[in-house]
Amino acid sequence: MIQRPPVPPFTRETAVEKVGMAEDAGNSRDPERVAKAYTPDS
Repeated sequence: MIQRPPVPPFTRETAVEKVGMAEDAGNSRDPERVAKAYTPDS
């Protein structure tokens, strides 16, 4: 399994960063980048 920062436990700042990174991936409309934002159990 590949870990991409930030990883738990989250602070408010790292949680905001992680959400922003997921939004950026989704907004990129690049299927490979979007797929990397998800895990098999999400």
